[in-house]
Amino acid sequence: MIKRNRLFGNQTRVTFCLPRDVPPGAVSVVGSFNGWEPGRHELVARRDGTRTVTVKLGPGRHRFRYLASGGVWLDDESADQVDADGSLLLL
Repeated sequence: MIKRNRLFGNQTRVTFCLPRDVPPGAVSVVGSFNGWEPGRHELVARRDGTRTVTVKLGPGRHRFRYLASGGVWLDDESADQVDADGSLLLL
């Protein structure tokens, strides 16, 4: 799930959210906004049974995917578009 909050100016706070244990192990959100670097935006467990990470993004097209332990790649069906290249946010 993806939550968006417009900030002052042209920035948007985007929160990426997954269930705490599915998939198991560490999960990072990697994408065009962080050089596809694993571990840079790792999701953190929350009390409500989810895990999240929040990033500030400018306007434009942002590709991303989730990378789980063991090299498992996941897309987010709540993105603006999902295709063979992964998930896409349009801000």
